[in-house]
Amino acid sequence: MIGEGSERIGLSGKGPSVVTHSREKTKPPASRITMHQIAKLAGVSLGTVSHVINETASVREPLRQRVMEAVEKLGYQPNQLSRGLRLNRTNMIGMIIPDITNPFFPGVVRGVEDVAYKSSYRLVLCNTDNDPAKEATYLSDLKSFLPAGLLIIPSVDSSLASEQSGPPVVCVDRRPRGWKGDIVTVANEDGGYKAARYLIEMGHRQIGVISGPSHLTNAGDRLRGFMRALAEANVPIGPEYIQEALFDRTSGYSSALRLLHLLPCPTAIFAANDLMAMGALSAVRESRLACPADVSIISFDGLDITELTDPALTAVYQPGYQLGYTAARLLLDRMNGLKDRPQEVVLKTELRIRNSVARMNVS
Repeated sequence: MIGEGSERIGLSGKGPSVVTHSREKTKPPASRITMHQIAKLAGVSLGTVSHVINETASVREPLRQRVMEAVEKLGYQPNQLSRGLRLNRTNMIGMIIPDITNPFFPGVVRGVEDVAYKSSYRLVLCNTDNDPAKEATYLSDLKSFLPAGLLIIPSVDSSLASEQSGPPVVCVDRRPRGWKGDIVTVANEDGGYKAARYLIEMGHRQIGVISGPSHLTNAGDRLRGFMRALAEANVPIGPEYIQEALFDRTSGYSSALRLLHLLPCPTAIFAANDLMAMGALSAVRESRLACPADVSIISFDGLDITELTDPALTAVYQPGYQLGYTAARLLLDRMNGLKDRPQEVVLKTELRIRNSVARMNVS
């Protein structure tokens, strides 16, 4: 006898075969669970369920607890897109960065993600490759998903300043031209000044510079601070000793080679970020010179990886994690209704002395 919940299938000429199919009741997929089912199980109204799930009104704790128990029992997962359409925003924060391969930016993103996650927001990350057209496309796409807010590290030649509508936006690390909104940066000019002062204190007078792209505000500020310190110390520097690069290792390498072929050769090089400094280290070695015995190198970023270079890089440290964390906190304030005038938050830098700068013997 076949028990209830089974069926017999006969195969002609080969005797009966039995295939048993279990018909035990299983919990339906979470995507099929409805608020009506939650309301029935919890013994509350549909409106109460909606208020609890969408957080649209306060609900007495006993009722809220019954709803949440039913949600857990049924495995209900709210449709975030539908919820976003009702509330005109989702629990998503969009973040746009210029170069995901640059090891400075993951620390910034981690700071943002920690704040977002603790506040029940989810972070969506986009990489522009420093392309303003790609940035504009991502910005448009992200807005269509109704994010609660946006954090943007602008690309080269960003047109972000023209964006006025939509969710709150906080710029991070770089200020696009004409931007008048919230921004969180580090004290780039002061950091550049510290780098130059240290080289001068170590006796260097023939100094080369590998700057970042001149149209990026952080690169310009670092160079401005560096040049101010040289001017105060009456240390001259010719234009050929200032090489503009792209904040990457390859351009740092080629710029350093050009500096090393100058006469007189610089005794020290300031590279405006760690990637360019690592490229400069390679150029020094390939030129059969030693760092710091022949050429000292000082950098800007102070990433952990530069402790592992040979020699470990002396650098102006900028707090990437704190940069992202602070920007995310400011964005949360805006998302929660802060109406104050636009804020500019500037974080401090510090000089971290390692092994890549030698003292010059001044007679």
